[in-house]
Amino acid sequence: MTPEELSSAVSSCLKDAVAAGDIAVELPAEVRVERPKSREHGDWATNIALQLSKKAGMNPRQFAEVLKGRLEKIDGVASVGIAGPGFLNITLDAAAAGELARSVVEAGAAYGTNDALAGHVINMEFVSANPTGPLHLAHTRWAALGDSLARVLLASGAQVTKEYYINDAGTQMNNFGASVLATIKGRPTPDGGYPGEYVADLGRTVAATRPEIGSLDDDAALPIIRELAYEAQMMDIKETLADFGVHFDVYFSESALHGSGAVEQAVERLRGQGHVFDQDGAVWLRTTDFGDDKDRVLIRANGEPTYFASDAAYYLSKKDRGFTEKIYLLGADHHGYIGRLKAIAACAGDDMEINIEVLIGQTVSVNGARQSKRAGNIIELRDLLNWLGADALRYSLGRSPADSAMSLDPELLKKNTNENPVFYVQYAHARTCAVARNAASTGVDRSVFVAAALDHPADTELLAHLGSYPSVVAQSAKFREPHRVARHLEVIAGAYHRWYDACRVTPIGDEPVTDVNRTRLWLNDAVTQVLANGLGLLGVSAPERM
Repeated sequence: MTPEELSSAVSSCLKDAVAAGDIAVELPAEVRVERPKSREHGDWATNIALQLSKKAGMNPRQFAEVLKGRLEKIDGVASVGIAGPGFLNITLDAAAAGELARSVVEAGAAYGTNDALAGHVINMEFVSANPTGPLHLAHTRWAALGDSLARVLLASGAQVTKEYYINDAGTQMNNFGASVLATIKGRPTPDGGYPGEYVADLGRTVAATRPEIGSLDDDAALPIIRELAYEAQMMDIKETLADFGVHFDVYFSESALHGSGAVEQAVERLRGQGHVFDQDGAVWLRTTDFGDDKDRVLIRANGEPTYFASDAAYYLSKKDRGFTEKIYLLGADHHGYIGRLKAIAACAGDDMEINIEVLIGQTVSVNGARQSKRAGNIIELRDLLNWLGADALRYSLGRSPADSAMSLDPELLKKNTNENPVFYVQYAHARTCAVARNAASTGVDRSVFVAAALDHPADTELLAHLGSYPSVVAQSAKFREPHRVARHLEVIAGAYHRWYDACRVTPIGDEPVTDVNRTRLWLNDAVTQVLANGLGLLGVSAPERM
């Protein structure tokens, strides 16, 4: 019996109790069952009696007693206890609990997916590094977490578009182009320009593409250089992200907003909503109506649009493209953006509690990491990949909440020991594959499945953690916390290693192959599947050998 099946069974008992007149209460859409903290309290627990008893005008334990009698009649339920103020603790019989192993194997890659967010159409913007230099450490965390979050949302039934916003307009791009021009002309970096060997590399690339560029005067050369250098730098960014296992559905250009007139149109649309006003020759958005700390300028007195105007036009573009929910993943220095972005949504007629969500990630550091010689005073993502590898980086960044600062220990991440979390989980997966290979060589197959044979305490512990996996995925999506998946994989890995020590899949010596061996192979392979599914959500490989 899966947790979902048990949840449905509890819901059915509630409906029956209402139909019989034993209780009178409006029923919830679903009933959650969870693993109790102590195995002594059973396999699963629900606090539904505490949730509904007040509305039903009953004492929680009295409400729980009504359900207890019905739950005990469900096939597969061995016993039901009432604890504390009204918790229902449910123990399954071995056969019902063991059936989960077969369910997992038969579900395959679909195990853990759910429809909790079905119907949600989400645009998720993350990384969005300026195209004026290589990706560096500050971008690395959101690249890992953003991609993992998108995978978790997709696994929970949402439609998700991963989007990268390219800030390719404004003074920064002119300074970028001027910096590359200076390297081609053999000049020092201009004021406000970009230092680093990568700029010289871009200059050599541009010069090789357009050999005549060096003979053009600056006014003629600058637009050509800026465009070619931008294209080369964006290609480097995309290739680095691909090496990190991150792929975007849309690369959206800020300059396209300006070129299409979308910024001016956005101002007029917001004016039509009644939130735009003119003052001191400038055009303003009254964002203080919606909690921002001050009103924001859209168009300066000189007629130039602000970055905020671009933000407004970009938000409206997402709205127009049919994204009812927009998630922004921003760095630790962007706390001030939360109020203003939410205010844009409200000024556009959206619900700023539903249609927009701004997540802020805290800083990450890497002990002993050296600044890039190529890029100047930053630590490049490409250097980190070459040093630590994509798996170690992605798993380590994915196993902590985004709102907590963290420091990575490279020496730990390179250890092939249980101290290293990514090794611990990947090794568990590789071990399950080794067990399956050994089983095949000794004639153990999955031709028989006897659920009741999985009655060892290590069997039941492992089954319980596998059964919790779908709810962990759903909760990770709901709370935007993919680290929950990583932490649960570590729990499963620990339970598997203990199970491996206590329960054999292959017989010892000349012992015959029994149905217990065959059934435990199902459980072994169920662990293989869940670990692979979970690592896939984190963008981490599931090796078969280590």
